[in-house]
Amino acid sequence: MSFEISGTLIVKEDTVTINSNFQKREFVIEVANERNPEWNDFVKFQLIQDKCSLIDQYNLKDNIKVLFNIKGKRWERDGKVNYFTNLQAWKIEGENSPSKSDETPPPYKETDIPPAEPEDELPF
Repeated sequence: MSFEISGTLIVKEDTVTINSNFQKREFVIEVANERNPEWNDFVKFQLIQDKCSLIDQYNLKDNIKVLFNIKGKRWERDGKVNYFTNLQAWKIEGENSPSKSDETPPPYKETDIPPAEPEDELPF
């Protein structure tokens, strides 16, 4: 299932290599609250693998549209169960021009989620 949302780019992180098979990059957009601008939403997205460069062409304060999938993961350690949700971006469009990324969302693959390292506190 694919979703889209528009907002202003306010944070653009560097790409982080988790292991030799997985890399990710995060960015945040500010989405205007139509009723009260003091309550704007700040939405963090994740780009993975070959999609990490999609945000390169955009600058802070650019208005963009993000097309994304919602990914959820159950993770258990020491008998405690946690759930994680990521907004995984797969396409970004500028205010006036579409990007050159894929037109359809990529299929979900188990390789999109890195294996947890034994000493890690979190699975990512």
